[in-house]
Amino acid sequence: MTNQTNINRKVLNNGIVVVTQENTVADIVSAKIFLRIGSSYEAKNQAGISHLLAAVLTKGTEKLSSLDIANKIESVGARLGSNTTADYFLLSMKTVSEDFDDIFQLSGEIIRYPSFPEQEIELEKRITIQSIRAQLEQPFTVAFSQLREMMYQNHPYALSTLGTENTVSQITRYDIQKFYQTYFRPDCIVISIVGKISNVKAIALVEQTYGDWQPPITPISTLNLPKITPQAFTAKKYQETQQSIIMLGYLAASVNSPDYAPLKLLNTYLGNGLSSRLFVELREKRGLAYDVSAFYPTRLYTSNFTVYIGTAAENTAIAQARLKAEVERLVTDLLSEEELEISKNKLLGQYTLGKQTNSQIAQILGWYEILHLGIDFDVRFQKNLFMVTTLEAQEVASKYFIEPYISIVGKEK
Repeated sequence: MTNQTNINRKVLNNGIVVVTQENTVADIVSAKIFLRIGSSYEAKNQAGISHLLAAVLTKGTEKLSSLDIANKIESVGARLGSNTTADYFLLSMKTVSEDFDDIFQLSGEIIRYPSFPEQEIELEKRITIQSIRAQLEQPFTVAFSQLREMMYQNHPYALSTLGTENTVSQITRYDIQKFYQTYFRPDCIVISIVGKISNVKAIALVEQTYGDWQPPITPISTLNLPKITPQAFTAKKYQETQQSIIMLGYLAASVNSPDYAPLKLLNTYLGNGLSSRLFVELREKRGLAYDVSAFYPTRLYTSNFTVYIGTAAENTAIAQARLKAEVERLVTDLLSEEELEISKNKLLGQYTLGKQTNSQIAQILGWYEILHLGIDFDVRFQKNLFMVTTLEAQEVASKYFIEPYISIVGKEK
């Protein structure tokens, strides 16, 4: 569990939220700069723009070239990188403590004064389009894309953060600059700093680097997301592949829901690791699976609970039936007290292992804040998980596991 005692949270006058935690175990400082934007904020015809922005943000500023930035980072053995998700944008950095001031000030230059060089944008567009094409060769990715599009319809969660070949090829430097100017503002930022630096010094450094950045007068854009109308159906894509990929998807609760902890528990029970129910029943006992698992991503809005199996083409029908039966078993049968306890311990153990390094702790603290969960979410989640009963697990299963969306990718019969 993250030690709550020395976590400090401060809101600067310009709206930036700073969360710090001193940790002197190693001579490392890690910082994460989250922005309350992500692919959910993209116009449909500009899908992939936040990914492109992340790719070119570190490739030049008003004063520094791409090479200058790379030299500054590499000369001290630091790490700095940016990426985007559906719910937020992130710039991460990690250095030894004596170089942290310089690298953090460099982050200020990158975030506040990017130059978006035209040739870098064109290069990143080509790389992104190659990645999109490569994904079309991967049966798992094809199956999940098909599933997401069915489940989310016009909602931004329907698309990959990479966008599509069509949308990416049409994004211009002007589009990226406009997107940047709209969403990069101090009152959309959360900065978490963890490591060998005092809370006082960390906050002073943020003030020095970002304190004079004033938010625009215009209010922050609010998301107007389309309503998702559940209507489960099946989609198949034929691909010359050695195995069939079968995915069953269910629309599921966001991280803010009281159902979040029970669903995380059910996900652990069904599909987490070699002792999970799906692995034991469908791979070990029945020999149906090359690969079988479940995932339930943490989302700010409607999430998805997905189970999947990779199986030999001739076993497609039986594997699909068995996979569906395992999910439906959670609705009809109570978990035993022992199954419940094992799943809780496994989930809590993995949860604790995910908070070992300064970088992991900084990620979690900033992430809680950007998702509006608060830094005490750590304690609340574990408490909620501890209190889940076998009856509550069954009730939550009954609520969400009604009729699955089904996505199949494999050979034609």
